[in-house]
Formats: sequence, structure tokens, C-alpha cells
Amino acid sequence: MKRYGEKFKQLREAHNLTQSELAKKTGISQVNIHYWENDKRKPNIEFCEILADFYGVSIDELVGHEIKENW
Repeated sequence: MKRYGEKFKQLREAHNLTQSELAKKTGISQVNIHYWENDKRKPNIEFCEILADFYGVSIDELVGHEIKENW
């Protein structure tokens, strides 16, 4: 199972934000941010879109997905 929490936390900290500040800026509850960063829950695609737009990254980058060439 993929763990997104570490990448979510890295992005938040790279923008010098607390969980509370991120919550206020995005409208996402601080509780959800805490759960995601601690791999207690996974965000749905709508929340991923909000965070990706906020950080200016793709959803792949948000969740730490790397495309591997298999061809």
C-alpha cells in the first residue's frame, strides 16, 4: 500500500506552513490533513486536486508517483 503522508508533509513543510495554516488556506480541515500525513486515511481525488492546485504540482507529484518505463 502506498503511503502518501510523508510526501504531503514534505510539501507542506517546504511551503513553511503548519497544518492549521494549510487548513485555513485550502478550506480542508486540519484533522483531515493530520490523518493524511500520518497515513491514517487516504484523501479522495477532490482533496488531491485542491492540494495539487494549491502547491502548483501535478497529482502524481503530490502523491509521490513516478512513472516507470516498462516498454
